Formats: sequence, structure tokens, C-alpha cells
Amino acid sequence: MPNAWKICFLMKDLGLQVDMRFLDFTKNEQKQSPHIDYNPNGRIPTLVDNNNGGFPVWESNAIMMYLMDQYDSENKTGLLGGSPAEKAQVIQWLFFQASGQGPYYGQAHWFIYLHPEEIPSAIQRYQNEILRVLGVLEKHLQNREWMVGSQCTLADYALLPYNMFYAPRLLPEGVTIEERFPTVAAWQKRVAGRKSVYQTIQERQHQMAEFAHTIPIFRGERARMEPVFPFSEGLGVDGAMAH
Repeated sequence: MPNAWKICFLMKDLGLQVDMRFLDFTKNEQKQSPHIDYNPNGRIPTLVDNNNGGFPVWESNAIMMYLMDQYDSENKTGLLGGSPAEKAQVIQWLFFQASGQGPYYGQAHWFIYLHPEEIPSAIQRYQNEILRVLGVLEKHLQNREWMVGSQCTLADYALLPYNMFYAPRLLPEGVTIEERFPTVAAWQKRVAGRKSVYQTIQERQHQMAEFAHTIPIFRGERARMEPVFPFSEGLGVDGAMAH
């Protein structure tokens, strides 16, 4: 699911080992023990930090902030921006992602692929919201390479996965990010070209393919079975780590 990916990007930048545990949604494992013991909300992702006595954290953006506080308290990676003002902007975009991107993309996915009956008005509503969110990013990124400041930050990591992995299968027919939102498309390629991001995607797509049968996104008669992670083979990789 998209929210777990940004955490993996960050953990690779921080040099942390990830022991990924997949839950079978078809068996409702996310709502059962042991997962529910760590996360009473019964949703993913959940982090259990074995370097800190098995300390659990849930909500993906909270997990990223925890990891920065715990493993990069001096912000040597620069992923929290280069000043207090930029840090505030990073947090601003994390809130935007959690409230203004994720929920709308998630609802669009539900009504397009998983709802037992097709409700065109609901599909149109959430597709329009996706177009609105992409429009916000398109305008903000004019004359900018990154969401905040002069380098990649948690804001870029947070906003990338839903756009790159979900949006292509959710947009109205005939609409593509590349054609309608070219600035966003260029930004996506920039973020995805970072070594930590590129390597994570390459590793995780193999794992996700192995566990695809456990995740509802791949099920249902209306599902379009295009590649799970639409990745350009010509994508360049930034050889420099964030730190």
C-alpha cells in the first residue's frame, strides 16, 4: 500500500534495516493479533522499532517524524528542510498528504474497483478531487525542483507514492499525469531517481508481486491489471544518498 513506501525510502536513507511483514487483507489480518496489539486502528503501516525496545508507531507521517527524531535528530540528511521555516513547510505538506491526498485517492480506488456496485457520481467526485490535488501540486512546483527548499525532503517522499503507484489507475479515461500535469510528472521522475527511492521500489515490487493475492487492489472483476508499479525503464538514478 502506498503509505508504507515513503517510510521505506526514509529508512534506506537512514541506513536502517527493514524486516517487512505482509498482512493478508483477504483474511483481515490487519484487524487481528498481533498487529492489532501494536496498532489499535488496525490499519497499515505500523512500525515496531526493535532498536528501541519494540516501540510501536502508526500513522505513516508520524512514523517518518519519529524516525527523524530517533535516527537523524540533527537533520543531517536535510529531509526536514534547511531552516525552521522550511521544516514548517515540510510538516504542512505532510498534513496535506494525510488529509488532502491519501483519503481522496483511497476513496477513488474503492469506488472504481472494490464497491459492490458502480456509482458514477461517487467515482466522478473522487476523480475530480484527484485532479484538484494534482493541480495544487502542478501550480506549487512551477519553477521548483522540490516541494520545499532546494533539496528533497519528507514532503517529496510523502506525496510521491500515491501519485506514482495509484493515480495512473484512478484518473478519468484519457487523462495522464504526463500530459495534463507535466511539471508533476517531471518532479515524480526526479524523486524516483534518487538512489534510495529507486532501490526501494526495485526491491519492494518483487515482494509485492509475491504477495499480490493478499491485497484487494489486485482483485475484482473491474480491476485493470496493468503493471503494479508503472516505472520507466529509462529512469535515471541519482547516485548520491541524501546524507
